[in-house]
Amino acid sequence: MKKYVAIDIGGTSIKYGLIDEEAHLLVSQEMPTEAHKGGPEILKKVATIVSTYLEEVSLSGICISSAGMVDPDKGEIFYAGPQIPNYAGTQFKKDLEAQFGIPCEIENDVNCAGLAEVVSGSGKGAKVAVCLTVGTGIGGCLLIDSHVFHGFSNSACEVGYLHLPDGAFQDLASTTALVRYVAEAHGDDVKDWNGRRIFQEIQKGNPLCVQGVDRMVHYLAKGIANICYVANPEVVILGGGIMGQEAILKPKIEAAVKANLVSSIAEKTKIVFAQHQNTAGMFGAYYHFKQKQG
Repeated sequence: MKKYVAIDIGGTSIKYGLIDEEAHLLVSQEMPTEAHKGGPEILKKVATIVSTYLEEVSLSGICISSAGMVDPDKGEIFYAGPQIPNYAGTQFKKDLEAQFGIPCEIENDVNCAGLAEVVSGSGKGAKVAVCLTVGTGIGGCLLIDSHVFHGFSNSACEVGYLHLPDGAFQDLASTTALVRYVAEAHGDDVKDWNGRRIFQEIQKGNPLCVQGVDRMVHYLAKGIANICYVANPEVVILGGGIMGQEAILKPKIEAAVKANLVSSIAEKTKIVFAQHQNTAGMFGAYYHFKQKQG
């Protein structure tokens, strides 16, 4: 049975493993990204992962999910933030295929997460889906018939930059924004707070934490509603670590989104929470590879 190496490059860690042709994750591991060392070092890490697996098994493909803006046809990074220096211009497909003689495909990490959800996750079977990953910022992707819609210049659904009346979408509705708001409300250093602590405090009845989450939901719903008016998705999939708090967040988000949409759209738009979690990038990278390779 054919085996593929799937690699998910994030700002903090690189998750990687082997997937077989029936989409079973056979083994998975993780290493620090050390993003501050820059793009060339990340490319070396990926090459080391591939060469290590090749000592044990034959590989039929290299499947990569990565942070940054990706040109999936050229197989390279064309834009990345300052968190990963010298990442733009990194040619994963060209360099890895030349080094190993194995087909390689790469896609943006949020696109991979969305693809994983519509192929085998909580959005399975949806004709039109939007996936939002809420974390440090807000990433988004639009999927039509289980394929990512990339737009004219591979920049479709960069929703974190959406303009809301009080600022950019991700500056108001991300986990980062929530933590900053709650820390300031308590007069604390932002380093003293994180999403996990906020929801622990909500269980204790902390009113400032409840207020912070309600504020995040308020802005998140406005952004989701704006996206729905443009894309008219069947399902909106919400991912990111904070969305593990589905029991608290789902009823709040559903009610707030409904309040921001006309009834004819609200009644036909489902809000669901991501199923794949930490493996989404690897599965999405594999599904993307299979689509590109036919």
